[in-house]
Amino acid sequence: MNSQVLRKRTTLLMGGRFDISIVDKDSLSAEKNINVVIEEISRIERIISDWKSDSQVSEVNQNAGIKPIKVDREVFELAQRAIKLSEITNGAFDVSFAALDRVWKFDGSMTEMPSAEAIKKSVEKVGYKNIILDSVNSTIFLKLKGMKIGFGALGEGYATDKCRKMMLEKGIQAGIINGSGDMSTWGKQPNGNDWKIGITNPFHPEKLIGTVPSKEGAVTTSGNYEKFVVFNGKRYSHIINPATGYPATGLCSVTVFGPNAETANGLSTSMMVLGQKEGLLLLQKFPEYSCLMITDKGKVIKSKNFSYKL
Repeated sequence: MNSQVLRKRTTLLMGGRFDISIVDKDSLSAEKNINVVIEEISRIERIISDWKSDSQVSEVNQNAGIKPIKVDREVFELAQRAIKLSEITNGAFDVSFAALDRVWKFDGSMTEMPSAEAIKKSVEKVGYKNIILDSVNSTIFLKLKGMKIGFGALGEGYATDKCRKMMLEKGIQAGIINGSGDMSTWGKQPNGNDWKIGITNPFHPEKLIGTVPSKEGAVTTSGNYEKFVVFNGKRYSHIINPATGYPATGLCSVTVFGPNAETANGLSTSMMVLGQKEGLLLLQKFPEYSCLMITDKGKVIKSKNFSYKL
């Protein structure tokens, strides 16, 4: 067995923090491969980010209600998978969520709940059924003026999966790519142990509920413990149900484990919106994935197939 070194780097990409850890034969090679990962994430960001005005997704949004826009096959297929997830979750996940009017403020400036009227109006332009995909021409058309799509809840998972695949193809035996809590892992640490993934305690974010081993797979967490408001003793999270315009309530965080970070990412977001009962029902449609939920009251709930000891 060759000796292996672990190199780590933290950088800002896709509007969030990425921690990249690579195990390689020597430091120089490891650093080069970290550069390759950063380049790939930056490339994905350039084409799919809805906050860069010259990206393909922004062009689709700018032409909402006007005309279909031709996009790279990669963007088209990501949109296809996002719409499929929107369908499976009945809109608890909705890729056209980007058009939601921000009537809820989580910066401390909101003193009362928005009116039912304002909330209803806030979701008028949201609706994945108004996205027309043309596979032959690889175009995306948003039917309503003012509609927008965004890959915020899938993009990081997609990028980490893509980079893991790329590194495995290059023969890099181990690493972790963590995009703001959405991570793809593979291989083992240089000492031969499994990677350990910490599960944050949402009520004490500096503490862990426990750690779970991760060999090859993905772990993603969605939570509202950093941004929420309380009205009449009820917590309203910054994760909004795109179908209703109301914030998700009931769950504080959802961590999903499975083979693929993009899917896990979409599931953890959807499950926050759906809540405990519906969320667990959704997960049953994805037998390779398991989850750990923490309720507003601090109760830990595991899916039946959750096999780790915390």
